[in-house]
Amino acid sequence: VILGRAIKNEYLALGTIFGTVGLTLLATGGKKEASAAKPTLEQVKQSVKVDASSREEEEFIKNFIAEAEKESKH
Repeated sequence: VILGRAIKNEYLALGTIFGTVGLTLLATGGKKEASAAKPTLEQVKQSVKVDASSREEEEFIKNFIAEAEKESKH
């Protein structure tokens, strides 16, 4: 009995379910932050520094990465 009126159990159950779902959607919704976006491949390449002890080693690493990228595209 709510406010002096008898309410069926079915309506109370549906009201509870819809209310819970509605509150959950309100709590989890909203604007997402732009910083959560994944970086692009070019951004990752620019941010990774090749730390080689010699010029030859640096060239070898760059060539190895380029070849691995070519193989992954096929």
